[in-house]
Amino acid sequence: MNGLAGPLQLRRLLGAVLTIGSDLELSAVLRRIIEAATELVDARYGALGVLDESRTELSEFITVGLDESERAEIGELPRGHGLLGVLIADPKPLRLPNLHEHPDSFGFPPHHPPMTSFLGVPVLIRGEAFGNLYLCDKAGDDAFSDIDQELVIALATAAGVAIDNARLHSRVANLVVFEDRERIARDLHDTVIQRLFAVGLGLQGVVRLTDQPAVVARLESAVDELDTTVREIRSAIFELHSTRLVGSSVRQATLQLVAEASRTFRFEPTIRFDGPVDSSVDGALVEQLLAVVREALANVAKHAEASAVEVTISAIDGTVALVITDDGVGFDQSAPSGGSGLDNMKARAAKLGGECSVEQRPEGGTVLRWAVPRS
Repeated sequence: MNGLAGPLQLRRLLGAVLTIGSDLELSAVLRRIIEAATELVDARYGALGVLDESRTELSEFITVGLDESERAEIGELPRGHGLLGVLIADPKPLRLPNLHEHPDSFGFPPHHPPMTSFLGVPVLIRGEAFGNLYLCDKAGDDAFSDIDQELVIALATAAGVAIDNARLHSRVANLVVFEDRERIARDLHDTVIQRLFAVGLGLQGVVRLTDQPAVVARLESAVDELDTTVREIRSAIFELHSTRLVGSSVRQATLQLVAEASRTFRFEPTIRFDGPVDSSVDGALVEQLLAVVREALANVAKHAEASAVEVTISAIDGTVALVITDDGVGFDQSAPSGGSGLDNMKARAAKLGGECSVEQRPEGGTVLRWAVPRS
């Protein structure tokens, strides 16, 4: 199917780009990427294959669409042979209406669900293949379209930046000597900033797929956000050159994070602090707390259609608590979410001995409560 991408598809692309960049933990970023790709093109099954150091086989294979029992029945996960290996040997997009008709397609192992349509796109970092996105069985259609392919290519470009950023963040978190900080600063300047420019150019290229003024405006807004991110990275580079790493201020980091989100909302969320927040939250908890704030705000932006959001962080009576309230359309817990955002937030709380819940507000909208013991 040729033609222009619809507003819904491009809104999904913008949401996916924001979502995969909303976490700095590599494993979470990888999971977000394949979930976003699957949702973006309405694929029933998806997988992200990560190449090993030799770049000839897969060292990881993260799947969407299979539950734990189905994965267990299939047995050992693929290593990158057959059709999957085609993209490893030649990292270029591959789209097939019927994957079984490809000469390199091997038979599926026992208990593997049947699959037909196929779309594979490489994920590149600094011009080298990191892995591949594999998508199967377009919902309600015989095959993936050329528009689907363009959208996934754009997402894969952003995914490369998100993965590179997560890797660099991990290295920054473990810096112990000045030389390492200098090297990270060079990487940020010479690679991540250039990749962000590439994503911006890619999003500008997607404009040709739509004739909807509102969608064009959102694409241009996303490019503006990338420009802002470049400025913030340059500020971080200056700090790496000039100062030693110190503990983060929860207040300052939250204000910055919410300010970034406000460009998506088109209004200013309200922020409140209660108690000795900065002195009560250590480095590990800061990272978890901010990740939840980032994920929750991304979910509100994508799904709530809210006109007001309030973020409250408190440190009282031995508990660090986050409450995010919106006046949007509400949250139906019985409906499929299409992602794992809430599960991620609950897992972060449980890891720290806390709890997370989402409730409907009687007056309309949603309230997220996330609380953990003070360390």
